[in-house]
Amino acid sequence: MLDTLDPNPRRRKDTSLNLSEGSGDLGCFGFILLGLSYLLIIITFPFSLCFTTKVIAEYERAVIFRLGRILPGGSKGPGLFFVVPCMDRVRKVDLRTVTFDVPPQEVLTRDSVTVAVDAVVYYRIYNPIVSITNVEDADRSTRLLAATTLRNVLGTKNLSEILSERDIISSLMQTMLDEATDPWGVKVERVEVKDVRLPVQLQRAMAAEAEAAREARAKVIAAEGEWKASRALKEAADVITESPFAVQLRYLQTLGTISAEKNSTIIFPLPLDMLTPFVHANKHVHSTKPPASLPTLDFLSAAGPSHRVSSGPIPESADDPAVQFAV
Repeated sequence: MLDTLDPNPRRRKDTSLNLSEGSGDLGCFGFILLGLSYLLIIITFPFSLCFTTKVIAEYERAVIFRLGRILPGGSKGPGLFFVVPCMDRVRKVDLRTVTFDVPPQEVLTRDSVTVAVDAVVYYRIYNPIVSITNVEDADRSTRLLAATTLRNVLGTKNLSEILSERDIISSLMQTMLDEATDPWGVKVERVEVKDVRLPVQLQRAMAAEAEAAREARAKVIAAEGEWKASRALKEAADVITESPFAVQLRYLQTLGTISAEKNSTIIFPLPLDMLTPFVHANKHVHSTKPPASLPTLDFLSAAGPSHRVSSGPIPESADDPAVQFAV
């Protein structure tokens, strides 16, 4: 019967403590009581069937103690079996997987941070006899052991490891619990870390750190974009400088863009030769003052003082203004 419960016979043999076969030695007094019990069953038949037959479900096993000793043959079930009233005591064991939550544990990590961590554990009983004879309450013992194991494992980890290595922590806990509950006939199948609760101040500090990291990455990306744009502009300027027709085309494109917008101020780049007469006239008037740079001429047009024309150094590039008409 036990061969169908655990695929590892060596493990079962080590933990069963030679109790799976039971002991049929009842002694002289035991055999006398057994004979009297059978006689009573025969006398009260068929009413005694209500007390002498038991039914065990497919997912259960029954461990029968007769005068304190396990019956030969190990656990019984599933199905119908016979017991002797007043002599046999039946203990049922559920073989299905049991799930329970580990309460949140306050843990001090290796880097001195207090966190609250909870988990969920899945286990099943693979040896019904050992789970009864080797431990008083296998379920309660497994729950308490899971809580202490969770604290012990997390106490050896940093906060960053707890947050990023949950799978490793769960696997380590499963291995440790399985080894510890093996003498109880319990197989721990799975352990999962559910939630890690951090202090509020630590959450704010981590959020600020993450925000600073995002801002730093954004600045780096913006700087890389400006660097690429400046290189592209430099290459475009080199191409325009090599071709005068490109300068004129750029000039026409700029005028078209300006005309499409409703601006009150328009900048017209004028050639230097158109302003040569004005420059000579300005030099003749101010001959007593030698200019340090190209002079500026101010004059009023015939339309009135509301229009002013100012001339300055004429750049070689068509994109830079030479004369600005302000209306």
